[in-house]
Amino acid sequence: MSASLATVPVLRIVPESPADAGEVDRLVLDAFGPGRFAKTAERIRERARLAAGYVAREDGRLVGSVRLWAITVGGMDAVFLGPIAVAAGARDRGLGADLVGACLGQAQSLGFAGVLLVGDMSYFARFGFEVAAEVKLSGPVDPKRVLWLNINASAPHGLALPA
Repeated sequence: MSASLATVPVLRIVPESPADAGEVDRLVLDAFGPGRFAKTAERIRERARLAAGYVAREDGRLVGSVRLWAITVGGMDAVFLGPIAVAAGARDRGLGADLVGACLGQAQSLGFAGVLLVGDMSYFARFGFEVAAEVKLSGPVDPKRVLWLNINASAPHGLALPA
């Protein structure tokens, strides 16, 4: 085996385990800083039940994370995606998109109505997300950044609440 093959990093995306929680929390804090605690999206996450999560490990080191949180939107069971965090040295390789893909597959297999998030349409349109004009969050948020991906229900309306 050549030396260059021996140094190729091995990247794996796997379901998050309870043992990953501390590392995930540190990665998210490094990626977003303490300002994330002031966001409306964080208010939902801190009161919702964790429905699923995925981590990316490169040669055993945690380099990425994303989570799904159980919510209801207008009475429909759905999930709230985020945050997506990728370590500085692992960005610009499509890892965030791979993590999102893993979560969307999980949300579909669990039969949720859809996936809600607060994010940039320019990034999330490729996954099929659309602006959720009729969804309200209990806090300030730019309505153009409230996005929905339909899985088993049409565009939702009403208040998004932690489940």
